[in-house]
Amino acid sequence: MIEQFGYVAAFLGAGILFLGLILTLARFIRPNRPNVEKNSTYESGEAPVGNANIRFNPRFYVIALLFVLFEIELVFLFPTATLLKNKELSTVAPEFPMYAVIEILLFVGILALGLVFAWVKGYLNWEKPETAAEKLNIPIPDSVYDSIRTKHYSQKNGQ
Repeated sequence: MIEQFGYVAAFLGAGILFLGLILTLARFIRPNRPNVEKNSTYESGEAPVGNANIRFNPRFYVIALLFVLFEIELVFLFPTATLLKNKELSTVAPEFPMYAVIEILLFVGILALGLVFAWVKGYLNWEKPETAAEKLNIPIPDSVYDSIRTKHYSQKNGQ
């Protein structure tokens, strides 16, 4: 039994040695010509603008955590769903399908309660900043614009 661990240790050691050898060889072969453009931050092909250390709205993190939560849900549900299709398991343990369905419903129910909680607390509401209309100093009165809007709006609606 202990010799099987020896095989695993030998393969692990050989893998680490091979990785070190390849990385060392690549370091000597690759060209090393750093310049300002190569050392700058890469922003999807655009020129970097401003400082990277800016404050983000915390709502981004809440939405990201909810996304991760529901992605993890799929990771837990998929194996149970694949086991439900297994006919051999149903013959060996006939109570398994009902237990699995109850487990899935309980798990999804708990996640649904969490989603409802986040919804009720307002964590899913995205507050849009209100922009004030800029007051322009033009000689045309607002009534002229209102008449033009009314005319075009009534033509679009067929009135």
